[in-house]
Amino acid sequence: MKHVLGATTAAVIGLATGAQALDLRGWNIHVEDYPVSIAMESFLEEVSEKTGGEISGKVFHNGVLGDQPDAIEQMRLGAIDFGEFSLGPMGQAVPETNVVSLPFIFASVPDMYRLMDGEVGAAIGEGMKAKGIMPLGWYTAGARSFYNSERPITAPADVEGMKVRVMSNDLFVQMVEAMDGNATPMAFGEVYQSIKTGVVDGAENNPPSYESTNHYEVAKYFSLTEHLIIPECLCMSLKTWEKLTPEQQEIVLSAGQASATYQRELWAEREAQSLETVKAGGTEINEIADKAPFQEAMTPVYDAFLAANPDLADIVALMRSPE
Repeated sequence: MKHVLGATTAAVIGLATGAQALDLRGWNIHVEDYPVSIAMESFLEEVSEKTGGEISGKVFHNGVLGDQPDAIEQMRLGAIDFGEFSLGPMGQAVPETNVVSLPFIFASVPDMYRLMDGEVGAAIGEGMKAKGIMPLGWYTAGARSFYNSERPITAPADVEGMKVRVMSNDLFVQMVEAMDGNATPMAFGEVYQSIKTGVVDGAENNPPSYESTNHYEVAKYFSLTEHLIIPECLCMSLKTWEKLTPEQQEIVLSAGQASATYQRELWAEREAQSLETVKAGGTEINEIADKAPFQEAMTPVYDAFLAANPDLADIVALMRSPE
């Protein structure tokens, strides 16, 4: 009888508080020791600790739960509870996220943090929530810059005639063509050999990718154009979010934001290590003192984008307005 009464009392208390035990499934494409992965684990650990174990779960690394487009759809349906996604490929599901793929839309990584942690992030977040995705924190993948085997890039004219590998995205093709370069979409795994054999002159990526793939061995000029700064998002399925009590939601959101701060710190450390490695390997790194000429060269890219997406004009204007 005591056991029955105890179980009944516990059930009544559970119903009264609205609390329920949840075992979350998290999606991640990266390896376990990557900055994103470490920050995601810290998020889950904090949530579990602060909810007294009411919310627990597991992060499935290495993309074992599917590729990003599939995982985004699974999360919208509630089959995946949370995940960390680049906003670049999210545009098919959430049109508002396409604005972050505009070249030179962010002046710098700190500028991206300022905007995403403020009105811009809130506006994009509303678009995500309308599609069943709850943003918890904005992560970083750093800034993408040009590297090549020919010469330093200090002005748009330096790209003229250069064959540059880009991701398969019309915006990135238009970006290179706006500087009179020859954009060449190709698989990332083909880049090293393509630069080595002269199929392309160079490519563009963030320092850790440039270093970890050994592209610096065949492309010695790394120019810090920082033309693409594409944020990433630690997100939760809105279906999962709505299962949480207000107290649990507050804990989850706070933990998500704390993990974003942690991930940014980890990324900065990893990026600095990569730059030191490539310098030691003979890379010539040049900074761009004035990016205004590059931004001005992108006028036709922006005009075409806004003509095709007039409903995103307000967000673009917000992102381009002075601080």
